Amino acid sequence: MKHDPVNHPDHYTQHPSGVECIQITEHMSFNLGNAIKYIWRADLKAGMQDLEKARWYLDREIQRRKLALDMPIFQNGKFPSDKTV
Repeated sequence: MKHDPVNHPDHYTQHPSGVECIQITEHMSFNLGNAIKYIWRADLKAGMQDLEKARWYLDREIQRRKLALDMPIFQNGKFPSDKTV
């Protein structure tokens, strides 16, 4: 793939599988997608800082899900999605 730092940054396209990070994360909630994004690029960009950012998003998602357990709309073991309107 031709170098394209805007649409296809190297740190998201260099995975040995040939899969681009966004192909996976666009199917996830915002928090989980961002956590995966930072884990994906950790060895190619900001290392420890990326891992700390991933943890921040995971902690946020865990808190959101814990709060969702107390909400009346929690049903059938499913959590309200960030994508729900």
